[in-house]
Amino acid sequence: MSATIGTDSPARITLRIHPHDNVAVALTDLPAGRQVVVDDREIALADNVRHKHKFTLEALSPGEIVTMYGVTVGKATRAIPVGGVISVDNVAHATESDDVQPGSKPWTPPDVTRFQGTTFDGFHRPDGSVGTANLWLVIPLVFCENRNIEVLRQCVADALGDDPYRDYKRMARQMLDGLGDTEQRDASDPLAAAAPTRFPNVDGVRFLTHTLGCGGTDDDAEALCQLLAGYICHSNVAGATVLSLGCQKAQIQMLKAAVAARDPQQLRTVDYFDQQSSPSEEALIRNALQSIFDGLAAADRIPRQPAPLAKLTLGVECGGSDGFSGISANPLVGGVVDRLVALGGSGILAEFPELCGVEHELVARCTDADVAGRFRDLMQAYQRHAAAVGADFSMNPSPGNIRDGLITDAMKSAGAAKKGGDGPVVDVLDYTEPHRRPGLSLLCTPGNDVESTTALAGSGANLIVFTTGLGTPTGNPVTPVLKIASNSELATRMRDIIDFDAGPIVRGERSIDELAEELLALCIEVASGRHRSHAQRLSQHDFIPWKRGVSL
Repeated sequence: MSATIGTDSPARITLRIHPHDNVAVALTDLPAGRQVVVDDREIALADNVRHKHKFTLEALSPGEIVTMYGVTVGKATRAIPVGGVISVDNVAHATESDDVQPGSKPWTPPDVTRFQGTTFDGFHRPDGSVGTANLWLVIPLVFCENRNIEVLRQCVADALGDDPYRDYKRMARQMLDGLGDTEQRDASDPLAAAAPTRFPNVDGVRFLTHTLGCGGTDDDAEALCQLLAGYICHSNVAGATVLSLGCQKAQIQMLKAAVAARDPQQLRTVDYFDQQSSPSEEALIRNALQSIFDGLAAADRIPRQPAPLAKLTLGVECGGSDGFSGISANPLVGGVVDRLVALGGSGILAEFPELCGVEHELVARCTDADVAGRFRDLMQAYQRHAAAVGADFSMNPSPGNIRDGLITDAMKSAGAAKKGGDGPVVDVLDYTEPHRRPGLSLLCTPGNDVESTTALAGSGANLIVFTTGLGTPTGNPVTPVLKIASNSELATRMRDIIDFDAGPIVRGERSIDELAEELLALCIEVASGRHRSHAQRLSQHDFIPWKRGVSL
């Protein structure tokens, strides 16, 4: 990313991201009439320009193109004077044609000398994958089992307590300790306190709930089973306990088939329990608890061992974006992806509505026509589906995005795509498809933060880096999530959820390359279990399957 700094003050107050841009970014609140210097050209601002918002470097007539990041991000809908602020009142969404040749954009890999031979400490699975965590998973095939999942969650977390589930909790503690029915333990001694020393090689049990599994289409049920299979077979998961009601559309056999496609040698332990076939609810809970505790004991026999960085698959996501996200946090994460890819690892870039407007850039990076064709096909199918219900990708920017300077979807997308770095696109995955090739892959997901992070983990990301300009607590049940702030004010104000501050890039104090090396080093620490992200510490285990309708 090239940038020109306004020089009318010792402090950086404006930023032109690309030399071809006809707009610049205000890095602080600037009043109308203020003289700023961009590329040695003095400009008088025609309007008040709030920080993170953009102003024109030349007069624009209606229909003329607005360029940022060197690409089209909109078109003027009315005359805009030099120094005029860009807003939803004078600019509409517009993009360039994707009629470019795959592989036409060259890439020079970054220098990764510092990380050559570096390893992380992970959990080696029989299928050759390596996890950054070691978890047991408890999942329902249908929403009817959510209550039983919650019973199991409370039983495992705290076997005793004065609540409706106290008998089940006592059962759980007695089973865990191998005690008989007449033996009791101190009710003030919770299970959670004993778990870390009892299972030192296990990172915990994750309990998922959702609203699907019945009442939808066959495709909905199949998509849910494919997603759950992705979680069961994830490198961070040792095995799973599955609860089924019995009569729902998402049948056990459907899930077994989806798991078998990913795990043909049946290397994962998966226990299935059907409530309608169980003699009682108590028997169902007892059997599920036994499955969980047996699974934990088996998972605990797997220690962390060194693994090459080529075994890392980094999912990248953004949420609560602001006008600085595409300037600092997103290209910073892109720098990490490029370094990991250069080391033989992988990245997954999702959120197809937030790639609208930069299709031509991504097609030019595709390694061949087949990869480019699949990307075009999935994007067009998604757009047709949106249009069928009266929606459009241009509706993607949220009120918070717009308030912080992301005026059009193309403008948001141009910055969002920076998370994928500059390397070749080696594969394109539809929703729930597993990651297949080292390098950068594109994954078809909605822009919804949790639906997209849920999908990234389901496709095999064993580490997720999430950029934000406004702040979000989003995490994931099976994959560690690191939160990157686009600005230092957010990093300070929400320090309990932010893991890394990209703000020095905006101020011109640190380069993207410098911070990319620091962030990659932090990723290695998290992947090794030596550092816990804030989302992990807060047990932020967000899980929302995408019901394959329209979710922008």
